Amino acid sequence: MPRADDFVGINWGSTNFRAYLIGADGVAIDEYSRPSGVAKLDRAGMEDLMRAVAAHWPGLQMAYAAGMIGSNVGWQDVPYVLAPAGLAEIARGMVGTVIGGVPVRLVPGMACRRAYDGGPDILRGEEIELFGFTQLHRGWDGFVALPGTHTKWVRFSGGKVVDFFTSMSGEMYDRLTSAGLLASIVEGEAQVGDAFLEGVRLGSARQLGLGTLLFGARARVIRGALPRTESASFLRGLLIGAEIADALAIHPGLAAAQIPLIGNGPLCQLYAAALESMQVGSWYVDSRAACVAGFTALHRLEMA
Repeated sequence: MPRADDFVGINWGSTNFRAYLIGADGVAIDEYSRPSGVAKLDRAGMEDLMRAVAAHWPGLQMAYAAGMIGSNVGWQDVPYVLAPAGLAEIARGMVGTVIGGVPVRLVPGMACRRAYDGGPDILRGEEIELFGFTQLHRGWDGFVALPGTHTKWVRFSGGKVVDFFTSMSGEMYDRLTSAGLLASIVEGEAQVGDAFLEGVRLGSARQLGLGTLLFGARARVIRGALPRTESASFLRGLLIGAEIADALAIHPGLAAAQIPLIGNGPLCQLYAAALESMQVGSWYVDSRAACVAGFTALHRLEMA
């Protein structure tokens, strides 16, 4: 049973639901997760899930929820906070509601206009990991990357998110390898090796567009130039290499940086290997630790 000063932080995305019971000292006590993202639930389903959380942790007093639950396809559309912005602006942008009888503070996402081209971008959910990272690494200035379905490349200065851009290379890989022509040549999981690094080299060189390079993966397998078991690695390499080339074009300072990679281990390993092949340093940050630290910092601001 939660203590009086315990609280819950929820990362509620399109696909998954993950809640952490966190003590006042910022230590995660317990975790509750389900493959129950907002894309799979109607409002009644969201209420049922929060009732299940309350039953799992009887006496729950305070919950924060970040991610797509605060979007126009979630429980309530919470306006984005406009960058440059820090954790204080995120806290002020939270909206209180009740879901399944549980009081919940919905965390806003962030929006920006990139200095590079004036283009707009948005994120929702990643702000918790980003500001959690800055709690774990005080005074951080520079870049942070969050590899995932929609990878974020974020620029920090003075404790605030200045701007960011998003790459859909993760979703592109998932869709290309689950249906369509390229799905027929893919066997196994992507891993670091010669095929992956060759993909990174070709994708980052920008001599040909991704449309041509991606079809070329099929031609390589059909003509025996690429083993089917290495096609996933080659495709991942093409997409990640092209993405990193974009990142270096938008933020040339990345070339001299050590970039924190926040996310799941296997995917971050691919990004680290790709960056290393392009002479860019990186290091891994556990997503769970960043998430718990972010919710803790937000809760302390709210309680101050």
